[in-house]
Amino acid sequence: MINSIRSDENGAVTVDWVVLTAAVVALAVAIVLALKSGAAGVSAGTGTFLTNFF
Repeated sequence: MINSIRSDENGAVTVDWVVLTAAVVALAVAIVLALKSGAAGVSAGTGTFLTNFF
């Protein structure tokens, strides 16, 4: 019975998927945070330009 449990790889595949999914979510969060700060700077610059233009 113990050898049967040790040779079962179903749990290992599940762990792999959980780790891969967590990595994808972390990468997505990092990208969103990077774009958020960049977009704020661009919108502030656009607002300044439009204020000075008109």
